[in-house]
Amino acid sequence: MRDLGRRLAKLLRAGDLVMLTGELGAGKTTLTRGLGEGLGVRGAVTSPTFVIARVHPSLGGGPPLVHVDAYRLSGGLDEMEDLDLDVSLPDSVIVVEWGEGKVEELTEDRLQVVIHRAVGDTVDEVRHVTLTGLGERWAEAGLETLAA
Repeated sequence: MRDLGRRLAKLLRAGDLVMLTGELGAGKTTLTRGLGEGLGVRGAVTSPTFVIARVHPSLGGGPPLVHVDAYRLSGGLDEMEDLDLDVSLPDSVIVVEWGEGKVEELTEDRLQVVIHRAVGDTVDEVRHVTLTGLGERWAEAGLETLAA
C-alpha cells in the first residue's frame, strides 16, 4: 500500500481530492503515508482519527498534503465545513479517509480509492485496490500506469 501511495503521488497535483474507502486495517493510512513520501511532505503521516485533520507542508515546491479522517464525523459537507477543505483544496492535495457521503460536494473531479482485504480469521495480507477517477481531471491522468 505504501508503494502504491508513492506511485500515485507522481500523478497528484494541487487541487486533487482523493477519497479512501476500506475496512478498518485495510491500509488507508499506509497508502496516505506513501502519498506523503511521494509528495515530499514534512512530518510523519499518521492517522488523524482524533484530531480529524492534519496538514503536512511540502519540503520542496509541491503542494501540501491535507490528511482527513472523517470516521468520527456523522454529517456531510456541513460538518466538514469547519475544516475549510474548500479553501485548502485549490492549493493542496486532500486525502479523506471514510469520506464517502461527506465530501463529494467539494469538487466534481476526485479520485475514489476503494481498498478490499480479507476480513475475519485470516492471515491474508493481499489488498485489492480499485481506483476510479471522476471528472475531467482524471480522464487522461494515467491511472492505468499504477497497475502492479
